[in-house]
Amino acid sequence: MNEPYLSITPLGGLGEIGLNCQLWETEGGVVMVDCGLMFPDDAHLGVDVVIPHFGAVSAVKDRLLGIVLTHGHEDHIGALPWLVPELKGTRIYGSRFTLALVEHKLREHEILDWVELCPVDAKTVLPLGDLTFHFFPVCHSIPEGFGLGVETPVGRVVHSGDFKIDPHPLGGSGTDLRLFRDFAGPEGARLLLSDSTNVMREGRSLTEREVKDSLGKVFDSAKGRIVITLFSSHIQRIQEVFDLARERGRTVVISGKSLANNIEMARDLGFAKLPPSFFNAHNGVPDLPDDQLVLVVTGAQGEPLSALSRMVLGGHRQLCIRKGDTVVMSSRMIPGNAKAISRLINEMYRLGAEVLYESVHAIHASGHAHSEELREMLLAVRPEHFVPVHGEYQHLVKHGRLAESCGVDPEKIIILEDGRPLTVLPDAFRLEDRVPVECTLVDGKGVGDVGSAVLKERRILGDEGMVIVVLVVDSETGSVLHGPEMISKGFVFEQHYSHLLEDAKCLVLDEIEAARPGQLTRMQEGIRSSLRRFFRRVLERDPVVVPIISQV
Repeated sequence: MNEPYLSITPLGGLGEIGLNCQLWETEGGVVMVDCGLMFPDDAHLGVDVVIPHFGAVSAVKDRLLGIVLTHGHEDHIGALPWLVPELKGTRIYGSRFTLALVEHKLREHEILDWVELCPVDAKTVLPLGDLTFHFFPVCHSIPEGFGLGVETPVGRVVHSGDFKIDPHPLGGSGTDLRLFRDFAGPEGARLLLSDSTNVMREGRSLTEREVKDSLGKVFDSAKGRIVITLFSSHIQRIQEVFDLARERGRTVVISGKSLANNIEMARDLGFAKLPPSFFNAHNGVPDLPDDQLVLVVTGAQGEPLSALSRMVLGGHRQLCIRKGDTVVMSSRMIPGNAKAISRLINEMYRLGAEVLYESVHAIHASGHAHSEELREMLLAVRPEHFVPVHGEYQHLVKHGRLAESCGVDPEKIIILEDGRPLTVLPDAFRLEDRVPVECTLVDGKGVGDVGSAVLKERRILGDEGMVIVVLVVDSETGSVLHGPEMISKGFVFEQHYSHLLEDAKCLVLDEIEAARPGQLTRMQEGIRSSLRRFFRRVLERDPVVVPIISQV
């Protein structure tokens, strides 16, 4: 008789912020928990998004019972458009708001009909094979987020989801630790997987009530327009702005496609109530005094095509930042975006605006639990085994230490990384051999066709530039009929270095003479090597050299 087991394979989200995706496998089948993406960093030149490596999914797709989503942030649902074509007919389970976001995303990619969207709520008990999922509402920076309580063949497992503990939430549900405690039972859960994002932040996170109080002071003190930028999925924060605008008699103008879409979805589902005076800048901006306007716009991370960036740099058709504006950046500065945000802030000050941001004012509360809240989750669930998830490696280690201080046996704290399956048995656990998890890069319509070699070439092109050599030679005699022409792209200013390029032409002619007629490949390699040596010696630069030789 086979021994019961639960094998959890993280395909992303352990070692980075984003890419959250796990496979939960038992004898009865496989369930995917979340399917997120990650936004590219400076090393991913030209890449649009980063998604998990789905090789491990392809290997078990015949046994896949469904996809369970904890909530609707991009780092938990964003990779679905690239996975769904491989898994036609799959059922996707999530809250109403999460599935509304998924529906919009899949409809844009024209693949909505390929899957079945199945809404769940706090009362749902969802059996998938020999796993039974329970959904615990948690407080997060998006409506209808869930933690998971899962009955498995090897005991009860808790996945915290992304959460914080707000004792008196302004809207939606708080994180009810009683539900987690009751599910874990008197002996505690067999395994807890818990959000590690803010483990290095001491104490407790700010509450939304404190944020709304701070925003209220901004509304009371601002003499001109108030411009607020935030994450377009933070419906609760958006509702706070709507409420303050209504109370203070200001008209709300929004700008940004994702913001407009999310507000419409939230209104239709009953999560948002529009203020009496509300406009979308795309349809026109009302002619009102500055002290009667509040603008809610996208661009909290300095994205170059966002509404705020276009307002600052002059690319927005209806709006611009001007003297007297108070700009509130009500979001966390994501690592990697600091330079872009700093440039934007400097430019707004140059235009005469006042800018308020998180590190100076209490205008943003994270949706992720700080260390004391994480401690409360550990004490409520009292796990036998603990796996920190959703964080960089340092976050996972620190969360492991926090679990040890809460009484978890150090031998049963497992610091997993992407691609390392953990198998839980009735009386033990083991780590399995790694599976491939190298991220897949999406660039335009290309998926996975950009790898390290292409990125290296892009880096060289960005650092050193390119020289193109064009010439026509006689195929029989090898004599040059036209050229050589030297075209510099990102290498040198041709007029300033014309003498240098003339010397380079002489080297090209030398290589043509040294080769026999018809030896096209040898000519190209000789030109490439000779010119690279020449440019390194003269300018200490190493451009990409592309010889284009036509034979007639």
